[in-house]
Amino acid sequence: PAEAELRLARQQVQRNAAIAREAEQRKNDLIVYLAHDLKTPLTSVIGYLTLLRDEPQISPEMRARYTGIALDKAERLEDLINEFFDITRFNLSHIELDRRPTDLTRMVEQVVSEFGPMLAEQRLTCRTDLPPRLEYSCDPDKMARVFDNLLRNACHYSYPDTEVEIAAVVESGAAVLTFRNSGRTIPPEKLDRIFEQFFRLDESRASRTGGAGLGLAIARQIVELHGGTISAESADEHICFTVRLPFAAPAAP
Repeated sequence: PAEAELRLARQQVQRNAAIAREAEQRKNDLIVYLAHDLKTPLTSVIGYLTLLRDEPQISPEMRARYTGIALDKAERLEDLINEFFDITRFNLSHIELDRRPTDLTRMVEQVVSEFGPMLAEQRLTCRTDLPPRLEYSCDPDKMARVFDNLLRNACHYSYPDTEVEIAAVVESGAAVLTFRNSGRTIPPEKLDRIFEQFFRLDESRASRTGGAGLGLAIARQIVELHGGTISAESADEHICFTVRLPFAAPAAP
């Protein structure tokens, strides 16, 4: 009847309005995060460079220390700006994948080697359990970003003096990669939201390691573009992320 159709139309209008409000709120959130997150390291960079300019008699040791801190904060600033560019890029409605045969084992090993300094700084070791070769057709640049984000996340949320374990197997027509680390158990309500944009496990705004909460959201988008899934589970002070990448069905002869 006309009344039911009218009610459905009204509900649809309300839903569309709610979606538009949520999109506007996300945009506002992005601006707030951008302003806050960029301001903190920028203030440090300006502060230490000012000290270097205003204290000509500073000792070489202190000069090296101040320069090191300013550089560290400037690099942090660069990371944040790259994150915001990424989320804007990945939010575009259509992203072209440049798929090519890629050895995921080699890719993981390469990412792990790049994380050597960060692992050492956090007093972590990384153990891999990978097949000699794991070929998968993917966009290598984007897939490397997924592994980078997952290992970065493990580094940030691991207890010191623990091990991060990355394993890969072929299972039910898919490449399955797991990233495990020891850290505070993530409660279920946070686990459900961990792949949302801007969601942070650690709400401390001063957290040196807290990015904009975009890394896992980007990882999920890339994995899903490849037709795969990414999930997280946590119990008994362990966290595990699982990436499942189905192999494409062979083309018909």
